[in-house]
Amino acid sequence: MIQRIQSIYLLIVTLLLGSLFAFPLAELLSSDGQLFIFNFNGLSIENEAGMYLLTIPPVVLLVINILISFVTLFFYKKRVLQMRLNSFNIILLLGYVGLNYYYIHNFSKQLDGIVSYHVIAIFPLIAAIFTYLAIRAIGKDEALIRSMDRIR
Repeated sequence: MIQRIQSIYLLIVTLLLGSLFAFPLAELLSSDGQLFIFNFNGLSIENEAGMYLLTIPPVVLLVINILISFVTLFFYKKRVLQMRLNSFNIILLLGYVGLNYYYIHNFSKQLDGIVSYHVIAIFPLIAAIFTYLAIRAIGKDEALIRSMDRIR
């Protein structure tokens, strides 16, 4: 299972998306000098406990993306299903990026502030690239298996 390159790609996707739980995606500096941190689950004020504004849809999409990328690791015998789930995962990843951008953009307008993105904000896009590479590798495996069936 893990010796296949697509399994390594999917494991990298799972780790990249899992790291989004640990680090902030962006910082917002409001017009009055208050610093806000945008995490995976919403906006919080720096050095204060609790959330300032909660965002549930990105959290749900992130959990679904992580589950799909992890579960498809174990569908190595069902290559067509694995390719379809990964294609769906790419669409969800792009939706996750768009949803995060929407929330960050709206929060910056509400706070009349400046947005500073962290490097971790591009992890979902990198995960989408690795998912695409996994789809290509799965497709090559499927083509190889079908060619072997023709020879028999």
